Amino acid sequence: MATLKEIRSRIYAVKSIQKITKAMKMVAVAKLRKAQDKILSLRPYALKLDELFFHVINAVENASHPLMLEREVKNELMIVITSDRGLCGAFNTNILKFASNYFDSTTTNKTLLLIGKKGYDFFTKRQYPISKYYLNIYNDEIYKVVDEIIDFISNKFINNEFDRVTVIYNEFKSVLKQNVVQEIILPFKFQLSNDKSDYQYKEEYIYEPSAKDILYYIIPKQMHIQLLKTLFESNAAEEGARMTAMEMATNNANDLLRILNLMYNRARQDSITKELLEIVSGAEALQKG
Repeated sequence: MATLKEIRSRIYAVKSIQKITKAMKMVAVAKLRKAQDKILSLRPYALKLDELFFHVINAVENASHPLMLEREVKNELMIVITSDRGLCGAFNTNILKFASNYFDSTTTNKTLLLIGKKGYDFFTKRQYPISKYYLNIYNDEIYKVVDEIIDFISNKFINNEFDRVTVIYNEFKSVLKQNVVQEIILPFKFQLSNDKSDYQYKEEYIYEPSAKDILYYIIPKQMHIQLLKTLFESNAAEEGARMTAMEMATNNANDLLRILNLMYNRARQDSITKELLEIVSGAEALQKG
C-alpha cells in the first residue's frame, strides 16, 4: 500500500493538472466563440456572392470556365486540415485515419497539401508525397494563405497537373460532435446556399464588363469563400473538441481525487490504529515488567 507521503504527492499532482485543464477549457470556450463569430460574419458576404453568381451564370449562355471542366481523374490533390496543437480528443485521429484510408484506397496518383502541424507530422513520418504545407495560419495571415492556396490549385488544375482537388476536414456540428467531411473544390461546381426564389431580381441588369468576364472573376472568389469557410469550420470544431476533452479531463480528475482522498484517509486511519496498538502494547509490556 502507498505511504501517506506518496498519496499526498499524487493528490497535489492531480490538483495541479486539474487547474490546467480547467484553464484550458475556459480558453477553448473563448476561442470557440470567436470561431463561431467568424463563421457568422462570413455568411452575409457569402450569401450575396451566391446571389450575384446565380444571376451572372444565368446571364451567360453555355457558361464555362477552365476551373469547371470535368475530366478523367488521374492525378488528385488532397487538402487535409488538422490542428497545430493536441489535447483535442479524437479530432486529429479521425481526420488522419480517414485521409490515409482514402489515399490508399484508390489507384489514382495523389499528392497532399497539408494545413496544420499534426497532419504534417503524421504524413511526413510515413513519407507521403507532400506538395505544400501551412502551419499556424489562424491569425491575420489566414486570408493571404487562402489566396495563395487558391492560386496554387487553380494554376495546377488549369495546367492539367491535377484533375481533381478535394478537401478533408472536421465540420462543426456541436461542441460534442464533429463530422469528417470530404468535399470537391475542383472542378468547381456552384451550389446554392438558399432556395432559388431568394435570388430573384425584380429588374434586369446590364453587366459591365460582360457577364462572362464577371463570371471569370467571381469563380476564384467563390473558391476563396468556400475554403475560408472550411477553415473556420475546422477551427470551430477543433476548439469544440478541445473544450469537451478538457471538461472530461477535469471531471476525471475529480473522480481520481475522490479515490485518492479515500485512500489517504484509510492509510491515515491505519497509521493511527498502528500507533495506538504500539502504545497499548508498550504500556502492557511496562505493566508486566
